[in-house]
Amino acid sequence: MAVQASAVRPAPSTVSRPAPAFRRRSSMPRNLVQLGVAALVLLAFSIASLTIGARSVGIGTMVDAVTAFDPSNGEHAVVLSRVPRTIVGLLVGAALATAGAALQGIARNPLADPGILGINAGASLAVVVGIYVFGLSSASGYIWFAFAGAGAAALAVYAVASLGREGATPVKLALAGAALAAGLGSLTNAVLVSSQETLDAFRFWQVGTLSGRGWDVIGTVTPFLLAGLVLTLATGKVLNSLALGDDVARGLGQNVGLARGITALGVVILCGAATAAAGPIAFVGLVIPHVVRLVSGPDYRWILPFSALLGPVLLLGADIIGRVILPPGEVQVGIMTAVVGAPVFVWLVRRRRMAQL
Repeated sequence: MAVQASAVRPAPSTVSRPAPAFRRRSSMPRNLVQLGVAALVLLAFSIASLTIGARSVGIGTMVDAVTAFDPSNGEHAVVLSRVPRTIVGLLVGAALATAGAALQGIARNPLADPGILGINAGASLAVVVGIYVFGLSSASGYIWFAFAGAGAAALAVYAVASLGREGATPVKLALAGAALAAGLGSLTNAVLVSSQETLDAFRFWQVGTLSGRGWDVIGTVTPFLLAGLVLTLATGKVLNSLALGDDVARGLGQNVGLARGITALGVVILCGAATAAAGPIAFVGLVIPHVVRLVSGPDYRWILPFSALLGPVLLLGADIIGRVILPPGEVQVGIMTAVVGAPVFVWLVRRRRMAQL
């Protein structure tokens, strides 16, 4: 009888191949080039932020205003007035996007954003209390209240989620954050309905804006934002371990609770300072990390720096559109990020290319 070919087929190999999760060498040159391109795009949007608005100026005028400012030149004054606004947009955009990426890493939740820790709710309640009790009326006046409220809310969420044998798991963090945000939101509304003056002063900050932010605001929040960026950007390797699961991370020698706590501290610093400077701005920390994953892959050592560069691109772009869409007035950047970010996020979800965390 003829021996069938299938009878002598070699058995399939049982040797597992290493998962190509984080291919450092092969992806590094490509990611470095893309990082340079992202930096150039950010530079272009920064220049556009200085030149485009209700009164647009040329690039040559912008250069003259920066290098040889003439107080009697009206166009130079326009450019100079946009410098603090652009700097705040750069800092806040980088902070929100980086914090969103890190938060999605520690929570292992692709829909996580800075609001999951109750940061926006805590900052809002603190600002309302500052306006109602102390009569604060300027951004520089309630920055410290917003920062303290955001930090206290995040610490409360982490403390509640840490109860029990398992510690602060992703599910417990999300549930504790949602519960605390709802409670703080109710307290905020209770104060607002009791005082019309407080409501009038609070509602402009609540929508999120870059306008009216001066050098005093920049000087106050910049040390916190830079410290938070340095701390969060250094957690890329830790987030890669956490993305594999708590058990695997422990097997790799990570102290999961400590790693999550340090990363959460960086997120709190970034979000608290950013919210204090510009108000609660949505979708930057939610959308940008997913866009970055389509470009750089799942390695957090690249996701974090890419997010720091592309976050300001979205925020400055939304701010520029808000300046010119309804002349001579403007639409606040918090509204524009929702208008721009929501369709982009829906498109990403429908493409079903959201990377597994």
